Amino acid sequence: MLRVDVVYALIYNKDSEQILMVNNKGQGWSLPGGAVEKDESLEQAVVREVEEETGLTIKAGNVLAVNEAFFQEKGHHALFITFEANILEGECEIRYEEEIAEIKWVDLQRANKLMPYFPNGVEGLLKSSSAYTFQS
Repeated sequence: MLRVDVVYALIYNKDSEQILMVNNKGQGWSLPGGAVEKDESLEQAVVREVEEETGLTIKAGNVLAVNEAFFQEKGHHALFITFEANILEGECEIRYEEEIAEIKWVDLQRANKLMPYFPNGVEGLLKSSSAYTFQS
């Protein structure tokens, strides 16, 4: 199986108690993110992917979750790394209309329904944190 690393950004608006999600054409809703490219750190990948998908520049923080899955039909062994992130600048805009159908701020209850693979829900992610360090 081919190993695939995928990074996501959990961007939380404390005032509205909502997180930013993207509707990927043909794949449904997820946090903004995507595959890590060759010679790219996880942090570089999440910053690039969020900018590509949403037009936002972010600062990636600590790792909130690591999920793992086997996709037999694709022959992939995937690791999904979710970072906490804060918006530094920009306005939400769809940059790749062929990939992204919609960008939306979603309340926590709706986010939990859209992302059932987090056992403690989005609230659990907001309470967890593991330091991320890139060692050069």
